[in-house]
Amino acid sequence: MSINLKHGIWVMVADGEKALFLKNAGDNLHPNLEVVHRMEQDNPPTREQGTDSPGRHNDGPSVHRSAVEDTDWHRIGKERFADEIAARLYKLAHSGEFNDIVLVAPPLVLGTMRKKLHKEVQNKVTAEIPKTLTNHALFEIEALLKAA
Repeated sequence: MSINLKHGIWVMVADGEKALFLKNAGDNLHPNLEVVHRMEQDNPPTREQGTDSPGRHNDGPSVHRSAVEDTDWHRIGKERFADEIAARLYKLAHSGEFNDIVLVAPPLVLGTMRKKLHKEVQNKVTAEIPKTLTNHALFEIEALLKAA
């Protein structure tokens, strides 16, 4: 699978806390990604968000009680952020900001976002890459996309 990084194509690079919306000012041979929009969410680890001990419930008429698994607030935050990214993509697509887009995100975020993407955005997605690239420099992202 090769990705056509034609002039003007958008690339969205995201994870659970940050999303970069990039536009290719170059061409397929010499991509030049420029930041168009940026989104960030403060999503600390679950241990910093939930301080209660795990809940318990009765197992029926006996005196035995079972623990209930802690809520993974960090994961919920990532899923909520994926929803926000999908909503932003819809607004951008609907207003004609981009015609084609490549989505780059970790598998969990990509999967959650894919379920929330509006048909108008889905029709503009030319490729999906299940990787975390948000902490890479733009030139590294360009090189990884060219190699894909």
